[in-house]
Amino acid sequence: MPSLLIADDHPLFRAALRQAARDALGEVELFEAGSLETVLTTLDAQPQVDLVLLDLHMPGNHGLAGLAAVRAQHPGVAVIVVSANDDPRVVRRALDHGAAGYLPKSAGLDDLRDAIRSVLACDTWLPPALRASVTRAQSSPNDAALAARLASLSPQQFRVLALVAEGLLNKQIADRLDVQERTVKAHLTAIFERLGVRNRTQAGVVLRELELSDPARQIEG
Repeated sequence: MPSLLIADDHPLFRAALRQAARDALGEVELFEAGSLETVLTTLDAQPQVDLVLLDLHMPGNHGLAGLAAVRAQHPGVAVIVVSANDDPRVVRRALDHGAAGYLPKSAGLDDLRDAIRSVLACDTWLPPALRASVTRAQSSPNDAALAARLASLSPQQFRVLALVAEGLLNKQIADRLDVQERTVKAHLTAIFERLGVRNRTQAGVVLRELELSDPARQIEG
């Protein structure tokens, strides 16, 4: 039986995704998360999850950093990005960072069902209306290189990087991850080398490059 994690902070949209998943698959095991932290803890606790439907702008996630975190810490889990942002360049970046599909929030239930079935069948899925424009949107050399560097980090190294980006000091990171401070320092040395940076400030900037503005918030403002 397939196992899905629906990650969105809007209960009504999660309900729509639940229905689409059941319509597409019949019997399915469903989990839900309203924040990126809950996504990661759920995946740690439920290694059988096959697919995550991931909102780009839920609490704790500000763009592609959450996608990068899921792919780094749980590389065997497929991810469909769900977002109100349908800019072909953003879609292209999401694919470069490991998304198996991209689903605009304006999509209908048929698209939801098609996306879930396709990605679980190990295919990449894009809505028909976006396929041509995304194909034309070239990957940025810098973004492709960044995706490759982030993909080279181990799951624990990515956790350390994320905490560095939050501004935590080595001792705080060690306490959070329940490891020795010297272990954190060793991870940082490897992180700096793999990302091609010289210090923790530059390492934090790498993750912030993945942040995206939320179209919903722009409309509200």
